[in-house]
Amino acid sequence: MARSARAERVSGVAGPLLSIMLLVLPVSPNVASAQVQAEPPQVHQTQAHQTQAHQTQTPADAATPAPAVPVAPAAAAPASPMPAAPAAASPVSVTDPVSPPAADPPVDRPADLPRDLSPLGMFLAADIVVKIVMVGLALASILTWTVWLAKTIELAAARRRIRADLDALENSATLDAALARLVPQDGAVTALARAAAVEMDASSELAAAGIKERILSRLERIEAAASRQIARGTGILATIGSTAPFVGLFGTVWGIMNSFIGISKAQTTNLAVVAPGIAEALLATALGLIAAIPAVMIYNAFARQIAAYRGLVGDAAAAVLRLAGRDLDRHAAGRPRATRAAAE
Repeated sequence: MARSARAERVSGVAGPLLSIMLLVLPVSPNVASAQVQAEPPQVHQTQAHQTQAHQTQTPADAATPAPAVPVAPAAAAPASPMPAAPAAASPVSVTDPVSPPAADPPVDRPADLPRDLSPLGMFLAADIVVKIVMVGLALASILTWTVWLAKTIELAAARRRIRADLDALENSATLDAALARLVPQDGAVTALARAAAVEMDASSELAAAGIKERILSRLERIEAAASRQIARGTGILATIGSTAPFVGLFGTVWGIMNSFIGISKAQTTNLAVVAPGIAEALLATALGLIAAIPAVMIYNAFARQIAAYRGLVGDAAAAVLRLAGRDLDRHAAGRPRATRAAAE
């Protein structure tokens, strides 16, 4: 009885175990197959990392052998092949040589450009028209200083002489006495006194009413002639001062025209091509100003000195007229006047 009961319990337990084993056995091959299928992606990933590391090695690293990477044992091939992993992008090699930037093409320079930018060098390399302008302005400047030197000496001597003649007129009582004391040279005051004496001798037999007017007319003409003589040579200063800037401007315009022509021929706007021609043009302007500015200043200075000289000549004419009037009044009063011949 006891044995039969134990056999029944064993058979009751073995039945369910047998059914469980029958259910598990069909599932195990599928599980093994899934594990085998999951392993190849790891192998592919390991090979991809090895390939990338091999490509990024420097030449120095390539010389040394890479350490061996342990590879897992190959598993059984899956029943259905898996899709291959996409190939990794090839990295840019850091050892590729960098090409240098292309050099600028050489600029063609005209052969006639002056390398000496001194005033003499620019003059020698200038156009023939610009050279003529520069030479003309240089001559005008030389002429200006020549006139300045000559007129300065002339005005100084004329002022010194007329002051001495004025002192002689002021210290004389009669016109004949003044003629005897005047400097025996052809000066403005001497010419005034002689003209008054000649008119008085010519009108000795006439009425004294119109003698002063005739003497005054002679004195005015001599005074005007003396003013024209002392101002001689100053007109060229006014001409140079007014025209030299425009002549220099003409040279500047011509030089700039040649500069633009040179730019068009060279087909470049490089400063080394443009600067020499512009410098030549500006040199012509500078010479024009050098000639004009001193000429204007010297002309103004001479104008003031000539005006002062004219005033001295006017004072001398007035002194001569006073002496002539005294002689006429003395003659009208019945006093004899010393003749010009007696005075001489």
